[in-house]
Amino acid sequence: MHVLFVHKNFPAQFGHIASYLIRDHGFQCSFVCELPPGNFEGIDRIQYKTTGGATRSTHYCSRTFENCTWHSHAVYEAMQARPDVKPDLIVGHSGFGSTLWLADLYPDTPIINYFEYYYRSKDSDLDFRPDFPVKPLDVLRSRTRNSMILLDLQTCSQAYAPTQYQKSLFPDEYQPKIEPIFDGVDTNIWTRRENVPRTVSGLEIPAGKKIVTYVSRGFESMRGFDVFMKVAKKICDARDDVVFLCVGSDRVCYGGDLNRIDDDSYRAHVLKQDNYDLDRFLFTGRVEPNELVNVFSLSDLHIYLTVPFVLSWSMMNALSCGCTVLGSATAPVKEMIQHGENGLMADFFDVDGLTELALKVLDDPEAHRYMGEAGAKMIRESYSLEKNLPKMLELYERTLNGRGN
Repeated sequence: MHVLFVHKNFPAQFGHIASYLIRDHGFQCSFVCELPPGNFEGIDRIQYKTTGGATRSTHYCSRTFENCTWHSHAVYEAMQARPDVKPDLIVGHSGFGSTLWLADLYPDTPIINYFEYYYRSKDSDLDFRPDFPVKPLDVLRSRTRNSMILLDLQTCSQAYAPTQYQKSLFPDEYQPKIEPIFDGVDTNIWTRRENVPRTVSGLEIPAGKKIVTYVSRGFESMRGFDVFMKVAKKICDARDDVVFLCVGSDRVCYGGDLNRIDDDSYRAHVLKQDNYDLDRFLFTGRVEPNELVNVFSLSDLHIYLTVPFVLSWSMMNALSCGCTVLGSATAPVKEMIQHGENGLMADFFDVDGLTELALKVLDDPEAHRYMGEAGAKMIRESYSLEKNLPKMLELYERTLNGRGN
């Protein structure tokens, strides 16, 4: 059985399932992406190269579709040049639209698409923050950004989304076609370690200091970096025995923060808004998974904030590592956290409420450790690779057999 995976990056969401299929079930797996070709633990990596894309002269509302079209064509041409690859099943990440024309290249091959997000202008990431007024063109673009996603929904044989919340965003007529299956957390890696050295990025943290962690690919408003800093300042004002480990980069992965500020980074913009004792903050930059596990293992309190948007892997990894998580009471977080049982939540904008909960945990971190243990148990039982890879395989087999839902 030969599965062709399609994604701009590698291994992205498909690395674990590809390895599982090869290792445990004797499948053959190919992976077409933008990275150079090669063979990686049995996965044949095929490179596609785009030769065009949206420019400033492309209408603002159609740039996403223009880029998706170029990706789709590049994938089509790359696979057309590889007649030796004859997949029985195609699995691709929608959004780039890169599987679309594979339906024409392989007309008898079923396609499964992975859907992360359906854009809309109301009750969404776009209008969640009243401090950032929505521009009329952004409202209009929220519809056209779904163009390739809708084509993929129409074209694919089967679909899945990582969470119930993310599935719920899609139009009612496509709901029966989409299943919620989480990517899976590798609990062999993401597990709490005991007696971790209290040294992060070369800085030794004294034994008497409590540690608050914050992790995000980029320091940005979509992940509430500005709210986190306000909470952190209040914690600093209330206690002198707390330090903050902030993992991430000075980049904006989502949203238009850099269009609203004069600074080179959103972090610089936020830090200018108040007096912060930066001696108590360690901004580590990006760290490798092994070091991030150590950070989570040292954490007395992990703060995760997000607008209604795609749920971050970092929150699930923090839960898996037994962190006491304080999250924003937004839909993607509420799906995973039951307040007072496996974590804590307060309104995204409620700086005082978030601070009050944080200070209670920091008064006695060990007394709140049970929530972290419950979070780790939830991951093991419902969101681990061990639980979700067989679900994914079952979806593949059902689709191959033409049974669908």
